[in-house]
Formats: sequence, structure tokens, C-alpha cells
Amino acid sequence: MRPPRVLPRSLAGQLFVMQALLVAAVVAGCAVFAYVSGRAQAEETAKRQVRTAALAMAESPSVREAIRAPDPSAVLQPYAERVRAETGIAFVTIMNPQGVRWTHPNAAEIGRPFIGHTDRALLGETFDETYTGTLGPSIRVVTPVRDGDRVVGLVSAGITVERVSTQVREQLGALGMAAGAALTLGALGTYVINARLRRHTHGMNARELSRMHDYHEATLHAVREGLLMLDGRRRIALVNDAARELLGLAPGAVGRRVDELELPAALTGALLASEPRVDEVHLTADRVIVVNTSPVVGGEQRGTVVTLRDHTELQSLSGELDSERGFSQALRSQAHEAANRLHTVVSLIELDRVDEAVEFATAELELAQVLTDRVVGAVGEPVLAALLLGKAAQANERGVELVLAEDSLIDDGALPDSLAPRDLVTILGNLIDNAVDAASEAMTGGAVVPGQRTAARALVTVTARTVGGELLLRVSDTGAGIAPDDADEVFRRGWTTHGTGRGLGLALVRQAAYRNGGTVTLDRSEEGGARFTVRLPLAGRPAREVTA
Repeated sequence: MRPPRVLPRSLAGQLFVMQALLVAAVVAGCAVFAYVSGRAQAEETAKRQVRTAALAMAESPSVREAIRAPDPSAVLQPYAERVRAETGIAFVTIMNPQGVRWTHPNAAEIGRPFIGHTDRALLGETFDETYTGTLGPSIRVVTPVRDGDRVVGLVSAGITVERVSTQVREQLGALGMAAGAALTLGALGTYVINARLRRHTHGMNARELSRMHDYHEATLHAVREGLLMLDGRRRIALVNDAARELLGLAPGAVGRRVDELELPAALTGALLASEPRVDEVHLTADRVIVVNTSPVVGGEQRGTVVTLRDHTELQSLSGELDSERGFSQALRSQAHEAANRLHTVVSLIELDRVDEAVEFATAELELAQVLTDRVVGAVGEPVLAALLLGKAAQANERGVELVLAEDSLIDDGALPDSLAPRDLVTILGNLIDNAVDAASEAMTGGAVVPGQRTAARALVTVTARTVGGELLLRVSDTGAGIAPDDADEVFRRGWTTHGTGRGLGLALVRQAAYRNGGTVTLDRSEEGGARFTVRLPLAGRPAREVTA
């Protein structure tokens, strides 16, 4: 049977063990250092103490006087014992130059030779040493007793090593209590800190955190959606590659506030909002993006998680799909009308009115061919030609006449490859759709700008030509026009006169023009309606500001 797998200790647990061991090692090191330094200090104090006692006795006149007496021990032994008791040292030994003792704590040792070194003292030097005598190992000082220039005796005072060790052990008890208190406080503080760390790391160990970081980095770079994380002060805390590309952010964007990024005002407002935003469509300089924001509730500071989806391609495809639907509806209507006309021709033939049938059919063919010949002859760009023909059919179904201006001319191959056909469809298609809507509403009693005259017919005029190294696209209508107060807002996303769910077309026109380094302007047409003019450079030029 396989033994149960032991899970690695959490990061907080590992740090707790490491910190506890570190605190214990520091406290133990401090205790050892304090013991060594305390013992050295105790030994040094003992040396000073016995040196002071020995020198004081060697300099005492009564000691020199007693040495001259016939029996020095009778006088010196009581004196030495009194000094020993008062100073607390272990022994005081006074001896003659040959090392024979006159005094000793143990009276039986009097008259016996001194155990230790005396050579340096006989030469007049005071020295200390640690030596094992009759009382055991002791720290002792030996100094000469002088009578004039002669050394007439020696004094040795000492403290046993055992007494010094006893004093150190007494100090070590207090030191041990302090070390234990320090170790306890250190362990308690370490536990509190690591308990907090355990909450923040959710009990994961270092390997799990490292693996999560690797997955986190890989996910950020792999996900195609833009991800933006803002802290409580609305500064960028994290941004992935997709978000950096969608918003056009520079490499040093992390740490900057959102309102410093020079994003469109509506997008900046969405990012700074405290409430959630769901699937909001916003336009940047060259993209259509869908924004979702979600506030972060937990943690020390509130923040916001933002996801960004690139809607540019989808919006373009949606516009093309709408155009295709319009074309399909127009073709169905034309097929229905063609069937009616064909029935009329057949009926005229059956009634044996062949000449009238031929005249009717010829007139219908000439009417349909005029615009086709005009567009094909003037516009050599196939995408624009197909768009104009399709939009003309749509407009006709709505009772609006779409005409191509006489000065329109685009030679085949005049447009560079850098000018994307999809952008041309976006620009011209949206402008024509808006113009057809405006002209149709004006004829059916739609909203009219005060002071605006009503047109005799619904007409949309399109101009497409290359001039001065630029492609000029102009669309004018016979509609109600745009009020002067709305001229500055017409290109803003969401501006519309056709109800909710609209208002993106002109914003996309401005975006496509800006993306190709062009401009778009708005003024009044000769018929009183709106006239939009787009100019796109045919060579690579820096992008210009889009104005209304």
C-alpha cells in the first residue's frame, strides 16, 4: 500500500519555522556571548580584587615589621585572615623569599613551601596567574614585599576558579530568564505575522505560489481579451499585452492614473466609474472596443477589474452584413418589379401591341442602365462601384434618388494598397445610409430643422474623385440637415435622431478617416440638407485630427 503523500508545508508555515529557528539561534548566540563575556569580566574583576589586596598588604609597614620579628606567623596569620574575611577572597599567603609560608587559611599548611611560581616576584615584578594549589585551581597575584632595596618576603592573594564560576552561574540564571522571555516574545510575534501571511497566501506553499505566478504570467500573455486592473486610486496595477494594444498604451503605463492616458472622455469615464459596466461599446482612435468593469470588493483597497474586447472587425462585418441584407432586399424588390414589368410586356405582345411592348421594355432598360454606365465609367475602383450600385438600388426602394456628381472620377489603380477597401465601405456606406434616411424622412414628414425648406424630391448626391494627392468622398442630401447646436456632437458615439440602438455609423466614419490619416467635415448642402466631406491621403501621411 502506498504511503499517504505528505503535503509540503505552507509558505507561512515554512517562514514560521525558519523565523523561529532564527530567533532561537540569535537568542542562543546572545546567551553564549553574554556568558563568555561575563566570565571574562568576572575573571578580570577577580584579578583586580586580589591584586589590590596583595599590593595593599605588601606596602603595609606592619607586614614589614612582622617579617623582622622572630616568629612572623604569630603576627601575620591573624592579619591575613582578617583581610581575607573582609575582602571575600579565597586565600592570602605571606611567605619568605624561599617560598616557605608564614600564613595560610589552613593552619596546617603554615611552614610548608608555596605551590606556584615566585621567580618574577623575586625580581621585583607583580604578576598574576591561574594555578592549582592546595585549594584547587585559583586566580592568584604574587607581589614582592620590599624593605628598602631588598625583597624580604612575598604576598600571594587569590580567588578559586570555582568561586568565579559560581558567580557566573548566578548571573547566568538571570540571563537565561531574559533569553527565555526574548525567545517567547520572538516566537509569539513570528506566529502573529505568519498567521496574517497565511491568510494572504491562502495557505499555499512556495512551490504552489511560484506555479500560480507562472500560470498567471502565461495567461496574461496568452489571453486575447484585454485585461486591465486598477487599484483604489484608479492607477494601472496590471495590464496585459492585448489591453496595451487595444488602448494604445506606452510601455510605462503601469502606475499611471487612468485620466492621464489621453483616452476618449467616454472611455475614461467608464474606467473611472465605481459601478459595474456591462458590454459598453466605446471608440478609441482606431478601434471599437467592448468594455466590462467589475469593482473589487475585498482586500485592503478597492479597485476595478476591466476586460476589453476588440469589436472593430465584428463591427465592420456587421456593417457589411447589413449592407448585404439591404442588397438582398433591394434585389428581391427589383425581382418583383421586373416580374411585373415582364408580365406587362407579355400582355402587350398577347394583345398584338408589339411596338408598345418594345418601347416599354427599352425605356425600362435605358433607365436602369444610365446609373450603371455612369458609375462604371467614373469609378474604376470595383469596391466603390459595387457599393454605389447597391446603395442606389436600396435608395430607389425607399423612394430616394442617388446620383453620382458629374465631376466624380477615380481611375482604376488610383487608390493605394494601404487604403483598405473595408474602410472605404465603412466611410461611404454609412454616409450614404444616413443621407438616404435624412432625405426619406424629409419627404415623408419627418423632423425638420426650423427655417428649413422642404425639398421637391428626395435626392442624395455622391462625389468620389481623386484630387491633389487625396481621395475626396462627399455625400449631400435634401434632408432636414443638422442643427448648428448638434454640429459638434454629430460624430460622438451614441448621437442619433433615429432612436436607441443607433448612433455608431458617423463615429465609425470618423474613426476610419482618422485611421487612414484623413479628415471629415460637416456643412450644409446646396439643397439645405447635410453635406459630409471626407479627405483621405493617397500617400503615407501622418494622421490628422478629425473635426466636425
